[in-house]
Amino acid sequence: MSEQQTGTPQIKQGFAEMFKGGVIMDVVTADQARIAEAAGATAVMALERVPADIRKDGGVARMSDPKMIKEIIGAVSIPVMAKVRIGHVVEAQILQALGVDFIDESEVLTPADEQFHILKSDFAVPFVCGAKNLGEALRRVGEGASMIRTKGEAGTGNVVEAVRHARTVLGEIRAIQARPAEELMTVARDLQAPYELVKYVHANGKLPVVNFAAGGVATPADAALMMYLGLDGVFVGSGIFKSSNPERRAQAIVKAVTHYQNPDLLAEISEDLGAPMTGINIDDLIPAERLAARGW
Repeated sequence: MSEQQTGTPQIKQGFAEMFKGGVIMDVVTADQARIAEAAGATAVMALERVPADIRKDGGVARMSDPKMIKEIIGAVSIPVMAKVRIGHVVEAQILQALGVDFIDESEVLTPADEQFHILKSDFAVPFVCGAKNLGEALRRVGEGASMIRTKGEAGTGNVVEAVRHARTVLGEIRAIQARPAEELMTVARDLQAPYELVKYVHANGKLPVVNFAAGGVATPADAALMMYLGLDGVFVGSGIFKSSNPERRAQAIVKAVTHYQNPDLLAEISEDLGAPMTGINIDDLIPAERLAARGW
């Protein structure tokens, strides 16, 4: 009888594949988690404050209270994710002990380590990490991440940075595919990425893990745009629970991801949703306020 295996890279990446074509929503209470589940979210991200409030309040943003995470786990039947600070191994150990289904090593929280990310292959629970470009994405996968998302600029309601990061990663993938095999070691050196992962991208034309959009998604059209660009799914944070009608907006964004190629339906579900969250022009942010710059 073969020994049962858990937490292998294949199992963790296969779990992430199950989220493809879906929406993962930030929630801060059990009631919000129920709204997200009822709207059709494939998972929820449990955190104490949505990114817009983290940005507004300032200070040090940390892992959420375990009591709140357990309440959310008990409130829904869909997978529950939670965030840790970049490089904070102990916060990740606590979340794994709580039984969360996925950990987000997130730039939205204040980084705990300015040099090193968590070695995610040491954990049985899978991780998702943000990336602005292909080199950053492959470094996180090399550390054991089972899922990549664009960083965008969380808490702004402005999708422009998510679009920039998605186009950068996808464009760099296409550029690698066009390179001769003998140049890939140099490509790996320039990207500061593992050679074997660069070879995978060259052979397959995609990342070795699922690739989601995140950061600034506020409308059904925003969500559909990220799918149109070629991503596998969407994270939505402040865009839902900072709008005037979270229930309807959540349902509309889930439908928009599923039917992103149907403009007639997108027009129908975008109608009369109430006011979206108030956005922030990225150009108005000073460098110290840009969350996407965290991580490397």
